[in-house]
Amino acid sequence: MTEYLGVLIYLIFLSVLGCIILFLAFRASPRRVGDLEKTSSYECGFDPFGEARSPFDVGFYLVLILFLVFDIEVAFLLPWVLGGVSTGYYGFTGLLIFLVVLVVGFVYEWQKGALDWN
Repeated sequence: MTEYLGVLIYLIFLSVLGCIILFLAFRASPRRVGDLEKTSSYECGFDPFGEARSPFDVGFYLVLILFLVFDIEVAFLLPWVLGGVSTGYYGFTGLLIFLVVLVVGFVYEWQKGALDWN
């Protein structure tokens, strides 16, 4: 139980620090609303234009999905970074194969023009 004492102290410290920061932010924030437009849905003061269900460009979704795919694949590199020495040549070979597949996918998407922002 004593080996977890440092973690418990750390969690208590972070919890107290978080409560202090929230309390100070609440106390320092302004209470009065000087402008009625600030309480509207759009702070800029402009009325919304167009329908909320208007068509949306698919390119935004494509770039988002590509970002998520490549970001998650990079997250798979973390276990190798943490335990790379103990995996030996088999682990290194597996990492190289993974990186080759990642680069081939990236080059394919680049050649297809999925990364072009038009």
